[in-house]
This record gives sequence, C-alpha cells and structure tokens, in this order.
Amino acid sequence: MKITELFGAAGKCVARGAVIGALGISLSVAAEAAPPASTLAQLQDAWSTSIARTPVPAEGCFSAAYPNTNWTSVACTAAPDRRYEPAHGAGGYTVGDGNDFAAVSAGIIAASVGSFPVVKGVTKELDGKVANEYSLQLNTQFFSSSPACKKAATPSSCLAWQQFVFAEQGGTDAGGVAFMQYWLINYAATCPSGWMSFSTDCYRNSAAVDVPKQIIAQLRNLKVSGAAIAGGLDTMVLTTKTEAYSTTGKDSVVTLAKFWNASEFNIIGDGNGSEATFNAGPTIDVNITVDDGTTNAPACKANSGTTAETNNLTLGKCKATAGVTPSVKFSETN
Repeated sequence: MKITELFGAAGKCVARGAVIGALGISLSVAAEAAPPASTLAQLQDAWSTSIARTPVPAEGCFSAAYPNTNWTSVACTAAPDRRYEPAHGAGGYTVGDGNDFAAVSAGIIAASVGSFPVVKGVTKELDGKVANEYSLQLNTQFFSSSPACKKAATPSSCLAWQQFVFAEQGGTDAGGVAFMQYWLINYAATCPSGWMSFSTDCYRNSAAVDVPKQIIAQLRNLKVSGAAIAGGLDTMVLTTKTEAYSTTGKDSVVTLAKFWNASEFNIIGDGNGSEATFNAGPTIDVNITVDDGTTNAPACKANSGTTAETNNLTLGKCKATAGVTPSVKFSETN
C-alpha cells in the first residue's frame, strides 16, 4: 500500500470520528473509528522513510512534520564547535574508535540510512556527567584521491572523510543539531580557507539545522539518512517519530559521491572522542541500509568503524541482507 493511500485511509477515520462527535454518539463508539496504535506506527514509519527520500528543494535547511511530505525552509544555524574525530585504531571490546561494523558495498553508495529497529532496557545515558548527551553518526569510509587533497603536503597520503551527525547536547533544556562534518586526514599543510586545523588534519562543518531535544527514551524513533549527488548537494536528514530536519552541503567539499562505499552508524559520545555510557542491561539493534543501485547484500565488515567516539556496549553478530533495501544489522549490549 502506498503512503498516500495510507494517509487517505487515516483521513477517512478522522472525518468519521468528527461526524460521530457532532451527532452526540458516545466516545467509546467514536474511538472505534480511530486507527489502532499499530496502524498509526506503520503510517509514521512509512512517512519517515518517504520524507527522508524526498529531495530538498534547494540548498539550505528544512523541516517537515507528519503527515506532510513537503519540506519547509527554516533558518540554518552553526554546528557545534566540536570535533567528531577520526578513529585512532580498533581498540577494546566496546563499540567505537574503530571497533564497529560497517556496511560495505562493492559499488558506489548514493544514500544510506541508520536506524535502531529494536531498543530494549535503555533507561539512562551519560556523556561524562551529562544525561542525554550523545551523537548519532552515519560515517563514510576514509577515502583517497579526493580533489580536496590536491594541496596536501603529500596528496597520496591524504584521506578524505565525511560524517552525517546528529548531536544531542544534553542537559535540562538543550536541544540538538544536525549537520555534516568533513575531514582531510594527514593533510600536513596549511588548511584550506574555511577549514580548521587539528594536528596534521583539517576539518570543517556544513550549515546545521536545529532539532528539538531528543531524550534517550526517543532513540527507537530516530533515523539518520545521508545522500550524495555528484556535482550537486549532499543531504543530511534526521527523522523522529513525527518530525524531520535536513541540511545540505555541496558535494564538491570532498567529492563524496565518487568514492562512498562503506557506512558506519551508531550512537556514541558527543564529540572529542567521548563515550556514551548506558545503564546496565540494554539491547540495541543497529540497522544500516545502503542504496548502491543494486539488490546485492553489502558486506558486514568488522573493525571498520571510522570515528573515535565510543559507547560502553559490546557488539554481537552482524547479518547482511539482500533485497530492495540491502542492509546489515547487528545488536549491542552490556
């Protein structure tokens, strides 16, 4: 069933309920006209998939609210002054700093989506001492030959990297932001204009879009989508249960669309190599889909994480699935 057909059915239910109320018939009878919770959840999930695939109309920042499938322009903001650093190496048994699965394609990835289809037993998350502070990162592999590396000290040693980030800043009132962060690793020369320096690396951010506070109890409803278009715009989309937020950046920043072949996705610390620490006993399933123009299953590649941020969970087994939406799925717990 198409999403437009689903919305049409829901609209009939709402209209029927309004007529029943006007006739003074009991609320218990009117309630029978409302869609069941399971149907509403399916409608909202279909909507979040649909809006994430809907191209934004122009460069900039946008939002949408269920059931609307059109983007509305909103003001962009600045990304946080924080590094979401490249991994230093696969270390330890907990997730992050290289120790993570990636969905690896034999071709070029045009778009990828990270989600959490199962979240059980999550009651608390801390980054340091701050509750509900974390990042969701959909990260590409490190790749060479980006035109952005041409003026590096040794261009053949320079690696480009792109992240699609949702940063929830935690605390009592703080909300979050969605944006992209770009890296030139081992640049080892004066960074290009507009880039910031970190050791021998350079990094910069896209414009960011504000997102209302997403406490850890909302994790099941959060999805991060990234897309890259050669010669056009790359797009980051954060969807919640009933809202969507997007921002764009020119693909020419690192020319991702020509090189993207692996995606890492997880919930981890909010930058600068920090850790997201969960309560004891949770289980989180991570799903990563890739659109590479085929129905072939991507590879589940271990020790292929690219970000330095971590969490305190332990990875389970990874399974790859072929089909209309090729994907990998794995669990993590402690």
